[in-house]
Amino acid sequence: MGDTPNYIKSLLLPNGHKSTERRVWSIPLESIWLPFFTATNLQSDTAIPLDALGAPLRLAYAQDGSVKFSKSGRPVIRVAKPIADSVKLVRENFAANLVSYAEGVAKDNPEGFEAIQKSAHKAGEPIATKGRANMDRAIAEAMEKSMAEAKAEAPQAPPTPKKGEKVAVTA
Repeated sequence: MGDTPNYIKSLLLPNGHKSTERRVWSIPLESIWLPFFTATNLQSDTAIPLDALGAPLRLAYAQDGSVKFSKSGRPVIRVAKPIADSVKLVRENFAANLVSYAEGVAKDNPEGFEAIQKSAHKAGEPIATKGRANMDRAIAEAMEKSMAEAKAEAPQAPPTPKKGEKVAVTA
């Protein structure tokens, strides 16, 4: 125990920094991704085109070459493809590293890993049970309301003719 690498520990500490800038994968573009990719270019770890680093936000275009607008009427702004692709690669590698770390801990201490999983499942069971009960109740209430609305909106059927009574037919 206690062999957790510092880079993993640092991921779990709050830093209190909130930003309103454009985010890519929930990470600020200008203050984090651009300096990171500039550094990786400098170190020859990436080869992101300089125009992508210099103008990371791009106007989106429709298939016909016209400017693309959202449903709200605002022009659509996209992140430059080389940056978006690099972020995707980092995200995939990050996920793989998380899995690798978890697998390593589980391999080094299988009994402890299994015990904490069982404890977590047991601790979460009352919450899951309550959630299922609340969902069942909400579905039943919604179904009753829907049935009542449908019954109230249903047109009244004409009375059924008695046996042998003639009925007018309209087309």
